Parts: sequence; C-alpha cells; structure tokens
Amino acid sequence: MDIARRNNVAVTGNPQGPTVVLAHGFGCDQNMWRLTLPALVEDYRVVLFDYVGSGRSDLAAFSENRYGSLHGYARDVVEVCEALDLRDAVFVGHSVSAMIGVLAADAAPERIGALVMVAPSPRYIDDDGYRGGFSAQDIDELLASLESNYLGWSTVMAPVIMGNPERPELGEELKNSFCATDPDMARVFARTTFLSDSRDDLKSVKVPTLVLECSEDVIAPREVGAFVHRAIPGSTLVTLEATGHCPHLSAPEATNEAIRSFLAGLR
Repeated sequence: MDIARRNNVAVTGNPQGPTVVLAHGFGCDQNMWRLTLPALVEDYRVVLFDYVGSGRSDLAAFSENRYGSLHGYARDVVEVCEALDLRDAVFVGHSVSAMIGVLAADAAPERIGALVMVAPSPRYIDDDGYRGGFSAQDIDELLASLESNYLGWSTVMAPVIMGNPERPELGEELKNSFCATDPDMARVFARTTFLSDSRDDLKSVKVPTLVLECSEDVIAPREVGAFVHRAIPGSTLVTLEATGHCPHLSAPEATNEAIRSFLAGLR
C-alpha cells in the first residue's frame, strides 16, 4: 500500500534537522498546523499527514472496523513512521491525537522519541474521582445530534469548541473543516474519540512529554491537563493563556514558543 498517498503525507522543513510529526484532531486535517509550520521549518524536518477519512487522505482505505478504535489511527501513525523510516521523531498531537500518539509510541518506541500533547484528554466522560468535562448523558446527546444531523451539529459545535467568540472567523474555519469531512467517517471518528478511555495507556509513556493545556477549554478543562501531567512521570505541563480547544490557531505565538522551547531542550 502507498502509505504516503493513503495518508496524504507531506514532508517539509530542514532535511538535516530532527523530525517533528504534526497530527491533527477530530474533524480537522493537516492544514490546521499552517501557523505552526513557520516556527519549525528552519530547524526541523516536519512531517504532516491526514488520518484516513480526513482531509485529502484516500477515503477508499477507510474501514469502520479499523477506525472504530484509537489503535487503528495509531497504526496509521506507525505505518507513516515506518514508510519514512523515522527514528526518535517528536510526535505533536492535538486533542485526541495526543492519545493516539501515546498508543503509537508504545507500539513502536524506536520511531517516537518524545511527545507534545496539545489540549489532550484521555477520557471525556466524568468518572469517580475524575473530571473529563462531560457526563455520559452529555456525550450520548452530542453523538446523537452529530449522527442525526452532522452539518447542523458542525455549525453549532464548531464555535463552542474553538471558543474565542470575538473572533468568529476561527469558529467558521473549524466548521468548514468539519463540514468538509465525510459525515459517515466523521461519525465513526467522533464515537471513537468521545467514548475513548485512554487513562491506563498513559502509564506506558516513557519518553519526554510536554502537556499543553489552555487556560479555558470546554473540551479539555484544566483538571484534565493536571491528570495527564500527574499520570506521566517527568512530564512538563504548560498552561497557555489561550481560550478554546485549538491554541495552535487561536494563540499560535504562545503555542509555538512552548513547543520550540521543549524541542530545544531535547537537542
């Protein structure tokens, strides 16, 4: 299989520098990293890709059986790394991709040498002693709305997820990204994302890890960032002065500074 075509892989930046892999979240594609790229391309080799079912990936490769689990998306990551023969790459994952990166690093530790988790959440549903930000009923209603009227759900939820109501163009961009995704494939990814519980998987992380949280985020509240930080010994937690769930779009300067500082410490 042509992995590069399947996942719309793009490689840019400094071919002599360390490799950074940028992985998008639910309903997005690699274009969401366009404000991060300028901060990395001079010093780092940067790999971008789209998960199958997103962006310009090969939609014919989509399988509900494979992508009904985060492990299926992690296999995408590992196969991209293998196709490029990456070693000790830094995996930067936004939202659910942070947990996908954890699974990929565990499956192929020689490929991924560090993690940057941007607005991560190992579980979205509240549990005893754990605040994920949503009740089980909240998630059931969210998924029911998404499955019955995906375009309507996108119009309503994109501005909520993005935050920053004073900058409506950001919410509009996320809505357009959601709406460009095949609804049937988005439904599978949404169910896989919002019903996931990756808390135990955090115990497997043995690589340097940066946890980036936002000061206000309705999808991943600060209690979640604190939980992830505690669960990964030696991890670094940085709270960005940013609102919403997509700081690489709403606060790119602060996000890029935090990522570059972490990367510099690895060299």
